Amino acid sequence: MKFTETPIEGAMIIELEKHQDHRGYFARGFCKREFEEHGLEHDIVQCNFSKSLNKGTLRGMHYQSPPNSEVKMVRCINGSIYDVIVDIREDSPTYKEWFGVELTDENYKMLYIPKGLAHGFQTLEENSVIFYMVTQYYNHQAEGGVRWNDPAFNINWPINVSEISDKDKYYPDFNA
Repeated sequence: MKFTETPIEGAMIIELEKHQDHRGYFARGFCKREFEEHGLEHDIVQCNFSKSLNKGTLRGMHYQSPPNSEVKMVRCINGSIYDVIVDIREDSPTYKEWFGVELTDENYKMLYIPKGLAHGFQTLEENSVIFYMVTQYYNHQAEGGVRWNDPAFNINWPINVSEISDKDKYYPDFNA
């Protein structure tokens, strides 16, 4: 795996290295040893899937509040998404900055999202499927979010939003 830092402190793009022959390919999707060598938290407790039927669907921007903060590792296994993180850690040098990366079923990239970041994505194709691993069990009472179009962040989404939940649409302005 190839680990590349992003402009957001602690976040990484992880590229799977394919070993290909006439049968297809093999790629390691996770290696505890390699994560440890890069100082990344890796105690996975849940793996989740998300499928969005329509192009332009936006999900996010979500996080889990302390003490339930979680690390996420996100990969698109069918279709493509624009994956976005926002740093909402007040003590971070990249506080209130955002970063986006295209994840597809063909570019073999995964986004490593440290604790304290809000996360969301927009589908760039119909029937996009996301696989993500997390380091904390989901806790409904710790669930939080920031609005996808909050002027505090000015996220530049690549296409018009076609679908979004009411919950995600109506998060209040970020005021920290």
